[in-house]
Amino acid sequence: MYGVDFSKKITPIVVRDAIVTCLKQAHKEILDLMDEYAEWESEEEREKFRDFEIELIVKNAFKEANVDYNNPRKEDLIKVLDSLAKLASRFRKPEIIRKHYNEIKQLIERIE
Repeated sequence: MYGVDFSKKITPIVVRDAIVTCLKQAHKEILDLMDEYAEWESEEEREKFRDFEIELIVKNAFKEANVDYNNPRKEDLIKVLDSLAKLASRFRKPEIIRKHYNEIKQLIERIE
């Protein structure tokens, strides 16, 4: 789920990275719409831009939650998850938000 290897230790950093992956997957269609307004030199450039956009969104959620992106704690990740769910509620259906929220929450609960 979201690139997490369940045979390895689940840490806050692993979950943070899973949040980034989750957002990349969830917002792919929205980012695809940008192709109408942008010209990319290569597919690699396009993907780098997408990664950058999503990372900014996630880092901003950490900042708004007053949480250290590079050293999150379990309880910090819940704050960030809540912030991102609130943001997503502006343009996503509630059932989609609940699905992703619950999946990430399961990962948070597995942090050792």
